[in-house]
Amino acid sequence: MEYTQLGTSELKVSRLTLGCMSFGTPNQFQDWSLDGEAAAPLFRQAVELGINFWDTANVYGMGSSEEIVGRAMREYSSREQTILATKIYWPMHEGEDGGGLSRAAILKQVDDSLARLGTDYVDLMQIHRFDPEVEVEETMEALHNVVQASKVRYLGASSMWAWQFAKMQSAAGQNGWTKFVSMQDQYNLVQREEEREMHSLLLDQGVGNMVWSPLGGGIVARPWGDKSSTRAASTPGQDQFGRPLFLDSDKAIVDAVERIATERGVAMATVALAWVLKNPVVNTPIIGATKAKHLTDAFAALEFTLSDEEVAALEAPYTPREPTFF
Repeated sequence: MEYTQLGTSELKVSRLTLGCMSFGTPNQFQDWSLDGEAAAPLFRQAVELGINFWDTANVYGMGSSEEIVGRAMREYSSREQTILATKIYWPMHEGEDGGGLSRAAILKQVDDSLARLGTDYVDLMQIHRFDPEVEVEETMEALHNVVQASKVRYLGASSMWAWQFAKMQSAAGQNGWTKFVSMQDQYNLVQREEEREMHSLLLDQGVGNMVWSPLGGGIVARPWGDKSSTRAASTPGQDQFGRPLFLDSDKAIVDAVERIATERGVAMATVALAWVLKNPVVNTPIIGATKAKHLTDAFAALEFTLSDEEVAALEAPYTPREPTFF
């Protein structure tokens, strides 16, 4: 396994992150989630591969993912050997402190996450989204307070506009509060809008980059139109704002991935992840594994190099679009 420093933090994270959205009590939104027993082999495999960075969120399985992750950490690894990341923002219950990024919500949800994870601190606490209803100063001061209380080592953010991220970082800097060391955003062969502004901002500010959905929900990991898996069959065509997740022009990209994979004798996922990993701003893509093959194919991408001609073939068909899920 390769390791890299996450932004300006002292966190030395694996170049692949174990994404734990896949683990939790199955529900109407994620009937493909794995419970603790089903997820156990994947946790063991991740440890064997040297994946020390595990990413979850309070809302995954409405808390059950954090509980599963905490138990797995104690059983298959240790607190000292695991770099643990979680997130807060989405509502967990009704009331002022149920969700969002108010001071009340942050203090409540951080404590609740720690209790479910069974730990005194998390290495990286991330805000899952930007909260337009709360002044950024209130949010950043409250986050600073949980760092000062040693409940959180570092702060991170996830999917938002670059100007929103810059505004939050500026508020922290002006007031002497803790800044974000990482941004977790969506980036893959069929969603490259972060290249426009966010990536340049991260490089300029020395902020680490974690990538969610590096395979586009699996769209670039299997032939175009293949919906044979449970996850693929349940993937919607648009996000909660009505923005399309995929365009017809994406077929040419998926076809290019399939051709290169066939010619090189590797999985499509390996090709697609190798493309993500070649970007110098990317520290670690998040692998949402539900099968052993998912981690094996991802690991292979660490030693897979695309030629300039292959990169051009993968990138040429891209059509600009709106970013999704925020």
